[in-house]
Amino acid sequence: MSYPNTPGYKDNDTSKDAAKDIELIAPTVRAKVMLSLFTCGNQTADEVAGHLSLSILTVRPRLSELRLVGEIKDSGVRRLNKSGKMAKVWKLTNEENEN
Repeated sequence: MSYPNTPGYKDNDTSKDAAKDIELIAPTVRAKVMLSLFTCGNQTADEVAGHLSLSILTVRPRLSELRLVGEIKDSGVRRLNKSGKMAKVWKLTNEENEN
């Protein structure tokens, strides 16, 4: 299996090691991200991370993977994130709510 079904990495040993470490939990985190979007509605990466009490560095790649496999999509809405920048608000592809 390859990205986006497994965590990706750059061609260096530390990145490859990190991908191997997260490979076991990535499916669980992706499922939690999907559940968060289902139960709480459309959210930014920061909002998902906060809701799940996970690091944004764990959540953001899972959002990218879910987008690439068609499970989530950009809602078209933008909200401020923790850094004060506008961030995409993600939604489930089968949901039509725009919150």
